[in-house]
Amino acid sequence: MSGAGDKEKAMKSVEDLRKAREQARRALAARSGESAARVVVAMGTCGIASGARDVLLAVVEELENQGLHDVTVSQTGCRGLCEREPMMEVHKPGLPAVTYGDLDAEKARTVVAQHLAQGVIVTEWVITQAGRPEPPA
Repeated sequence: MSGAGDKEKAMKSVEDLRKAREQARRALAARSGESAARVVVAMGTCGIASGARDVLLAVVEELENQGLHDVTVSQTGCRGLCEREPMMEVHKPGLPAVTYGDLDAEKARTVVAQHLAQGVIVTEWVITQAGRPEPPA
C-alpha cells in the first residue's frame, strides 16, 4: 500500500524542515505577488506562436539559476504589438519599468541575469521604458 508521502523525501532533520518551510514561503509569496520584483510575459496567441512559452520557461529557469526567489512571474494576454513578440515587462524597485521585445529563450535569460540580478537594463531589446523608477517595496 503506497501513500502520498512515498513520493516525497522524508525530512530527517530540523534543517530539512526549515528548508521546506522556506521553499513553501517563497512559492506562496510568488503566487500572491508579495515580491521585490515582477516579470510579466505576454502570452497572447501571437506571443505563443512567436515563442513566448520558451521565454516564460527560460525566465523561470534563470531565476532559479540566479538564486532569485523574490520575483513574481505572471502572464498577460496580447499587448497589441504582435510584430515585437515575444515580449515581457520587468518591474524592479529602484529601476524604471521596462518592456522588452523580440525575445527568445537566450535573450530572456540575459534579461534576468542583467536586469533582475545586476540591476542593469538591457537596452538592446527595450521597447518602452517608464520615465521614473518603480518605488522601493
